Amino acid sequence: MNWVRIEEVPAHAGEEVELRGWLYRRTGKGKLHFLQVRDGSGIIQCVAVKGELDDAGFELAGRLSQESSLVVRGVVREDRRSPLGFELGVTGLELIHEALDYPISPKEHGTAFLLEHRHLWLRSRRQQAILRVRSEVIRQCRSYLDERGFLLVDSPILTPAACEGTTTLFETDYFGEPAFLTQSGQLYAEAAAMAFGKVYCLGPTFRAEKSKTRRHLTEFWMLEPEAAFMDLEGDMELAEDLVEAVVQKTIENRRAELSTLGRDLARLAAVRKPFPRVSYDEAVFMLNQGGFAKSWGEDFGAEEETWLANQFERPIMVHRYPAQIKAFYMKRDPERPQLALCVDMLAPEGYGEIIGGGQREDDLAALEKRIAAHHLPAAAFSWYLDLRRSGSVPHAGFGMGIERVVAWLCGIAHVRETIPFPRLLGKIHP
Repeated sequence: MNWVRIEEVPAHAGEEVELRGWLYRRTGKGKLHFLQVRDGSGIIQCVAVKGELDDAGFELAGRLSQESSLVVRGVVREDRRSPLGFELGVTGLELIHEALDYPISPKEHGTAFLLEHRHLWLRSRRQQAILRVRSEVIRQCRSYLDERGFLLVDSPILTPAACEGTTTLFETDYFGEPAFLTQSGQLYAEAAAMAFGKVYCLGPTFRAEKSKTRRHLTEFWMLEPEAAFMDLEGDMELAEDLVEAVVQKTIENRRAELSTLGRDLARLAAVRKPFPRVSYDEAVFMLNQGGFAKSWGEDFGAEEETWLANQFERPIMVHRYPAQIKAFYMKRDPERPQLALCVDMLAPEGYGEIIGGGQREDDLAALEKRIAAHHLPAAAFSWYLDLRRSGSVPHAGFGMGIERVVAWLCGIAHVRETIPFPRLLGKIHP
């Protein structure tokens, strides 16, 4: 008898198979018991009928507790009422381990309770749908870049200096020297781009932000492509092409999961390039016209980003912010030096910034001045400055926040559900 995964069941119609998994839900009485069994690849209904199953097996089917692990044997038969299209007629049942006092029942639970039991909450249909979408997003990001000649280069987690400002650093001791958890792999990706031309890194990044908003985590994953001989225009084209591809492929491959989450697929299907491009100057004008009292030179808050993005059906690309509110490594606009050659991509429906990037400063003298102006330790950036002494070229890139993209695609309110074990302000367990 073949052991198969539930997702493989349709290929075994009429055959007797073995499933190994956990009891998701149980109903029935008298001569029938209906067991909803999951194995990580899907959920299937297994029908235990008195007389078709031995007495011990039938008695076991009537008392199994939620999330008990088991082996089910039975015949695959068509059932058009099932989302899978098939059910299992049980011929054998074996208990592996009986779950005791499983805390998450089908009733509603508060978020705090569920986060305390995140290691078990992952087993729910909704959470599995979200994390399957997350996996698909990452797979499509990598596939897109791999197919276009970008090389995956892993950046370090421990770094000697800040990339995105010194106020959000997690500091640790590195054999007697201060070190920090990385805020971004960008600086190292720049070095790799000078070696390979087109690269990307993908991994966890850390920001010690004392923020409790629905858009923030202290540990999150970022995709960061970087390319030599690329300017801001090329960077924006890459960003919109990547996002369109990821969204459309995710709809294609994870339609069932998105439907489980109740996502309006028509909204996602409309995500097609070109995306609207709005300069910072235009964005400030729009905000003031919309009732926001916004002064030139100020950064945008979550409410303002939401309002701007909601004026369009697709993500928008806000470019050329004032240099004073952007990172030290951003190249200045030669036509208006007070502006940085940068771009933020804002997702519609209130999800805010999902991409931030731009053209990097490739001039040694200009970069030295910026590091000094930002009061950053020159010694920690000596290797980064060295890149500008050794065949410096125009280059650009961006960072995409995986959790924010997943939250947008799934249509969920908070990024805490978009990563298996979220790290939030004051929250490190489990």
